[in-house]
Parts: sequence; C-alpha cells; structure tokens
Amino acid sequence: MAEATKTETVSSAALRRQMLSEFWFYFSENRGAVIGLVVFIALVIVAVFAPLIAPHSPFEQYRDAVLVPPAWLQGGRATYLLGTDAVGRDILSRLIYGAQYSLFIGLFVTTLSLTGGILVGLIAGYYRGWVDTVIMRLMDIILAFPSLLLALVLVAILGPSLTNGMIAIALTLQPHFVRLTRAAVMAEKTRDYVTAARISGAGPFRLMFRTILPNCTAPLIVQATLSFSNAILDAAALGFLGMGAQPPAPEWGTMLAEAREFILRAWWVVTFPGLAILITVLAINLMGDGLRDALDPKMKRS
Repeated sequence: MAEATKTETVSSAALRRQMLSEFWFYFSENRGAVIGLVVFIALVIVAVFAPLIAPHSPFEQYRDAVLVPPAWLQGGRATYLLGTDAVGRDILSRLIYGAQYSLFIGLFVTTLSLTGGILVGLIAGYYRGWVDTVIMRLMDIILAFPSLLLALVLVAILGPSLTNGMIAIALTLQPHFVRLTRAAVMAEKTRDYVTAARISGAGPFRLMFRTILPNCTAPLIVQATLSFSNAILDAAALGFLGMGAQPPAPEWGTMLAEAREFILRAWWVVTFPGLAILITVLAINLMGDGLRDALDPKMKRS
C-alpha cells in the first residue's frame, strides 16, 4: 500500500514537470512573450525594492532644483538622473514608486473582476433559464457603455479616489469574465465526466467549483492578463482626469496630469511617465499573447 502511494506521488510529480515543460516550450516560442515576461519581472523587482532603489523620496521637494532637465542634457545634474518636476521632485524616484501603484491597481482590479465574473458566470452557465437571461442582459447593458466613460460616471458617484477608481474599473471589466465563464461552463456541462459526477451524487456547488471550473481556467488566465494591462491604462486615464489617485501620489497618470502644462518647455516631465505606462502595458500584453499560445490547444503547433 505504501509502495503504491509512493509510486502515485512520483508519477504525479513527473506529470506536473512534464506539463510545466510543455507550457514553457510553447510560451518560449513566442520571443515577444519572453521579453514581456522579463520586463514584467523587472517591474515587480523595482516595485518591491523601491525604497532601496529610489535615490530620493517621491514626495521630497527640492526648491533649488525645479524643472531640472535629465542628467545628459545641458543644465542637468547627476543627482537627478531623469530630471525633476515643477515643484522639484525627482522624476526617477516617482516613477519607481509609481510601479507599486500600477502593480497594486492591476492585481486588485483583476482579482476583484475575475472573482466576481467567475461566480456570476458559473451561476448563469449552470442554471440557465431566467437566471441566465437576467445576468446576461445586465452584462450587455454594462458592455454597451464605453468602459472609461462608465468608470468616470461611477467614480463621480462614489467620489474621486484611487480605491473608488479601482472598484469602478473592476465593474467595467467584469462582464468579459462573466461571458467567458458562462460559455466555458455551457460547453463543459454536457460532457460525460460532468454527467458521471452528477450521477454519483455530486451537488450543484461541487459540480460548479470542483468539476467544471478547473477545466475552464485557460481562457480566464489569458483574459486576466489582458485585464491587468487594461486596469493600469484605465487607472492612468482616471488619474490624468483627476478622478483616480490624487496628488501628490506618484501614480503615472497623476504625474501626467500634473505635467501637462509643461509639455513645451519641459518635455521630460511628460515623456517618462508616458513611456513607463507604454512599456508596462506592452510587456503585459506580450505576456498575454504567450499565455494564449501556451494554454490554447488550437494555438499549439505540433
């Protein structure tokens, strides 16, 4: 008995290693996805170790160094590698601390919208009938509005703040997870293994969460990756419009809003936060493409 258990454990571990090896094989075939993964890991490291990496406090104002250009330009100082903003704050330090905001926003929004979307989608796809009709018509109404406009309306009702902005963005992204989960549940519900579990006495809760849901995760993981980047973009847009993170928070969208009046005479205060948003979102989207190639059987090449 002990030998059989040991053999089963070893075979299970070997199977997991094989699955991870296969996943990495298809993921690494997409060079862009690998580059995106490297950039994303670097972003995580920067965010985690921001207090050690940043040369200055993101809130400290140096009144003798207002709108100092980057170090390689005439008038620049080596102390402020990427220059300073209109009140003398170091741009590099604010960008580094801004990575914490971006990762937290993406993680919070994606987790909230994914959790709610899976729960609602499971109920709609499993029970069907009038429950499905009511839920999907509500999702259609949400999708009928431009996501940023709907988020602006919700933040205007709740009040401008980073927390309210994240909740509003999560609500606008949730219908995508609901529709994906519902479609996957409807496809899996009629399969033989679900019928066998139902005949063996499994209740609705077990069927939904233990039997069906684990077989619906691949498209949800890809959608979660794309929603992560959308959350960062929408939060930056809300911050730029003054409805998200509020000054003096070093959030990249808020930094753009504070710097827009200096575009012509101090290009660096706008360029570097914009590049940070661009590079982060592009890296996450490239990772999403790689995940799609690795997780979708239709995309795998023999």
